Amino acid sequence: MSAVEREPGAHLVTARAVHPIEAESYRILRTHFDTSGFLPYTRAVVERVIHASADFDYGTDLVTDEAALARAAEALAGGAPVVADVEMVAAGITRRDALCAIKDPAAPELAAAGGITRSAAALRIAAEKAGPGAVYVIGCAPTALFELIAIAEQARPALVIGLPVGFVGAAESKAALRESGLPAVSNVSGKGGSAVAAAALNALIYRDLVKEGNAS
Repeated sequence: MSAVEREPGAHLVTARAVHPIEAESYRILRTHFDTSGFLPYTRAVVERVIHASADFDYGTDLVTDEAALARAAEALAGGAPVVADVEMVAAGITRRDALCAIKDPAAPELAAAGGITRSAAALRIAAEKAGPGAVYVIGCAPTALFELIAIAEQARPALVIGLPVGFVGAAESKAALRESGLPAVSNVSGKGGSAVAAAALNALIYRDLVKEGNAS
């Protein structure tokens, strides 16, 4: 797990009530996988992804950077836009609106004109609407992640949560993300998906998840 050895400061994030089922899920999770060695934001992301997927492989598959996560949490607390590649990702992000252009009528037209996929076209449209400094959450389409990497100089993302799933292009797009040097959350394998990508974003919104990581 890639991280810098420093304790990031607390940021103002959304308060919430934790349901007893969620609390029990975290208790069970921690009995099966020791996350105490992770730094606070990294731990929050790793635990939230495992909680959402019931897949402990993410404990070693995820690649994060603690400093990038801390900066992204601060950006989100300050109102940074959130961009999602598909509506399922947007639906999984709680208490924050996410910009998703997959149903924008211009997306298929741009895709046809540019010889790119609809997902890539939608990402380009959403990036133009969001402007620099958005947090991107990509959980479905590797082509959307490749597109974001290609336009990164213009988009200047605060963070890229790149967790697309699949056998074709998913692992390769995430490797390209890591090679790009962009602030990112990714994983090495072809695993991923809308639920885990949204979970990684949600981990940066709620202060209690980071506090829990500090507490034990």
